[in-house]
Order: sequence, then C-alpha cells, then structure tokens
Amino acid sequence: MRAGHRRRPGRRRPRRDLRGPRPHGRGRPRQRECHGDAHRHQYLRVDRPHSPGRQCGDADDRRRPAGYPPARPRHRIGGLVTSSVPTPRSGGWSEADRAHEHELLARLAALDEDDPARAAIRDELVTMHLPLVHHLARRFRDRGEPHDDLVQVGTIGLIKSVDRFDPDRGVEFSTYATPTVLGEIKRHFRDKGWSVRVPRRLQELRLAITRATADLSQELGRSPTVKEIAAHLDVTEEDVLEGLDAAQSYSTLSLDGSSNDPEGEAPALVDTLGTDDDALEHVEYRETLRPLLAALPPRERQIVLLRFFHNKTQSEIAAEVGVSQMHVSRLLVKALGTLRGAMGVDA
Repeated sequence: MRAGHRRRPGRRRPRRDLRGPRPHGRGRPRQRECHGDAHRHQYLRVDRPHSPGRQCGDADDRRRPAGYPPARPRHRIGGLVTSSVPTPRSGGWSEADRAHEHELLARLAALDEDDPARAAIRDELVTMHLPLVHHLARRFRDRGEPHDDLVQVGTIGLIKSVDRFDPDRGVEFSTYATPTVLGEIKRHFRDKGWSVRVPRRLQELRLAITRATADLSQELGRSPTVKEIAAHLDVTEEDVLEGLDAAQSYSTLSLDGSSNDPEGEAPALVDTLGTDDDALEHVEYRETLRPLLAALPPRERQIVLLRFFHNKTQSEIAAEVGVSQMHVSRLLVKALGTLRGAMGVDA
C-alpha cells in the first residue's frame, strides 16, 4: 500500500479469480469443451436444464458437428448396456432391474417344466445376465482361447443356473450363477483345451507348478529350481518334471506354420528341425573298429573293407582278390566273428 493512501471504510477491492470462469452458474460459456482421447471437440449446448452428473459429449443429448464420426452404438440387452457390462454384483443395475429380475425368477419357479411360458421367461433371464458371462469370460482372456468360445461355454453354465435356481433360499442369482459359470469355463479348459489327453492329476499339478513358480520367483528374486518347487509343493522332483512335461501337451504348433515373425518372413518350423546324419552316427562305430580292423589278417581286412566300406558284392570281391566267392564268404564270416568277439557283441 502506498504511503499516504488510505482505503475507504466499507469498500474492498474485488479479488481476481485465478481459476477462470466456472463451468456452472453465471458466466457459463455458450459452448463447452469436451476432451477426447487425442484432440478436442466443440459441442453446441442444447437449451435444456442442466442435469448433474451428465457427461459432456453424450451422444444422446448433444448434437455432433459436421464431419465428426458417429458414436459407437451400444446395444441394450434386457435393459443393460453390453458395452459397459453392468452386473448385479457391480452395482450396474437399478432397483427396477432388480425387481424385474426377482419377478421373473419367481414366475419361473412357479411354472411347471412343460409350461409353454417357461421358455420365454428363461430366455429373458439368460439374456439379462449375458453381461455377467462376458465379465467372467474376460478373466481367462490370456489362456489362448477365443473370447466368443468362452462366452458360449459360460452361457451353458448360465442356463444351468437359471434352471436350478431356487429363489426361496434368499440368495442373489448372480451370487449363485457365478461359480457355475466359472466351473463350466474351467471344465472346458480341463477337458477340451488340451491337444493331447492328459490325466486330471497332471493338469492340476501343472497349475500348482505354475502358481508355485510365480510365488517362488517373487520370493527368491530368480527362477526357482525343480528341487525348490518340489519342496514348496511337497511332491517329488519326478512329479515336478512330469508336470512340466505335461504342460507341453496343452497346445500344438503346425509344422507348416512360421514362427512369431511380425513381417511374416520367418521360415516354416519344419525347415528349422534337424535331421539325423548317417555319417555322424557311424563315426563312433568306425573309430571303435579302426584298431580292431588293423589287428585282422591282411586278406580278411581287405575283404571287410571292400564289402562294407566300398559296398561291393562277394562276386566283385572274389574277382578282385583272386579267390572263389565261397572262399570270400568263409573269410567274411570269420572276420565278422572276430570283430564281434572283440567288441563284446553277440552274433
């Protein structure tokens, strides 16, 4: 405050609002901004009373500018929006939805098995709770099975829950149906998810090994050994190795398919598999026979070399050595007997 300047009593200087104009009340701008994922869009406000909690940019109550892509459609199933997947357990249902569900369950329980009206009520209940199946199926999205297949399997469990549910027990239907749907999906993985049929004991052991490996890796700060996994699960090391081998039977790869190359230039898997080299297989035998052949008489050694290393017939050997074929046969049998005896191989 400057010297000599006195503020008049009863009057105060208005304070500047550094926050800018407020979104509601007086001074609200004619246009409001709605922030999208990558850029901003301007929406024209519709002259209607403001509803608290209404999100900016809702396609139901705001007009979009020209050239803006239309909103993604949200399909409603039994009064529920499938895109957001509300479930009774997550609080996505209104009181009217819950009352309608209880009414349908009570009507279904009161009908006979052969009543024609039972099928329509049953279908409506299944349709109402399909978002619950989608929600539970997403728990298994990293297991290699398509989401649609898991939803179909989970729907079977949902149908079983609708048929078996008893409203007189005082349990919410979603609480009753969740274990049934999850059990149906897990049974699908256990019975049909394996490329090679594996006993249930090994399937459960594989899951236990997977959980133990994750726990021990976090605890030890490294990958656990087979011995540590066996001690953690209180099983033998042979059981752990058997469970690890069973894990290789869960999925198969096509030999004609390529590896995970984003550009698709990788060779087929069959081209990367090695083959047995006959020459390499015979190296050990040749090195073992080398000193034994050197110990044979010269004529017998020559006959063995011509027969097995040069692939000549006994007639060709007889003509080259200058003896009869019968004599070549006798010398060959004698030489082979000597070599077998030296190597400890029975005839």
